[in-house]
Amino acid sequence: MSDVLVSARGLEVHFPIRAGKGVLRAVDGVDLDIHRGETLGLVGESGCGKSTLGNALLRLVPSTGGTVTFDGTDIAALDRRAMRAMRRRAGMVFQDPFASLDPRRTVAQTVSEPLEVHGLRSGRRERAARVGELLELVGLDPSVAGRYPHEFSGGQRQRVGIARALAGEPDFLVCDEAIASLDVSVQAQVLNLLRRLQRRLGLTLLFISHDLAAIRHISDRIAVMYLGRIVEIGPAAAVGSAPQMPYTQALLSAVPVPHPALERTRQRIVLRGDVPSPAAVPSGCRFRTRCPAAFEPCPDVDPALQPVGSGSGHLAACHLHGVVGNPVEGSTPVPMVPLDRDR
Repeated sequence: MSDVLVSARGLEVHFPIRAGKGVLRAVDGVDLDIHRGETLGLVGESGCGKSTLGNALLRLVPSTGGTVTFDGTDIAALDRRAMRAMRRRAGMVFQDPFASLDPRRTVAQTVSEPLEVHGLRSGRRERAARVGELLELVGLDPSVAGRYPHEFSGGQRQRVGIARALAGEPDFLVCDEAIASLDVSVQAQVLNLLRRLQRRLGLTLLFISHDLAAIRHISDRIAVMYLGRIVEIGPAAAVGSAPQMPYTQALLSAVPVPHPALERTRQRIVLRGDVPSPAAVPSGCRFRTRCPAAFEPCPDVDPALQPVGSGSGHLAACHLHGVVGNPVEGSTPVPMVPLDRDR
């Protein structure tokens, strides 16, 4: 059995723009492996394609190129019955726990729906017992099963959402900004709950967030996304302590330090300009228009992910490490030149 549960190769999700004015490259050539039992954190600014990538891995949005395999099977080749079986093994926890829960259905009805769809419990009594088990698993009293979503706090609603996602007994969960709408104190509780569930149930998690502090807290590995591409990926300790891509360094510099003296003296990296439109991706390195260390090869050569740093499995797509990627069509690649790393 392969150690990789979910894999993407050259994955693309492009959306056509009205009046034939090109395409919006939400996901633009992603190679990604998610290993069994790990938590992979996916981080990046809003609009970089994180949520679209998570949806494409579950075939909730159609891909326009590349492949996604789940447990060795190409999900694009699955028929309706096989796709339903795959959906039982792969769940989603959504960002807004109020919008994702039907206000007209009780907690019991919401959590038991996957049990009915996948035929996991044969009778009403068995389904009710399983709903109680799932509520206890996420830290809720089974007595709340008859209540409606508006009777709960945001954190409690998110626990209901997690219980629903677990009802199908999945192997893989995509948590799409699952803590973004919660208070800070509640965010920590939900993060700790997800960690406990991951260890207890042997889950594989893709945790999507723009909050790098939360990503570092929960993840085994971290993938950094920018304008539809993975630009750095590696063990959480390596990416968190020794980022090799200027974009990752800028994201880390924005994370507050829980030490007043260090917080006052630490250096912030402020990126210039705005994120380019995914409908007009810059040539060469797509981060070059905002990068404080951009130099000669950046406009003409698209850097490939290559091993960097001292950590095993740490990859970055950046010319600062002498990585020559794919020349832009019609361009003349500029030779690599020595560069002062402190520039």
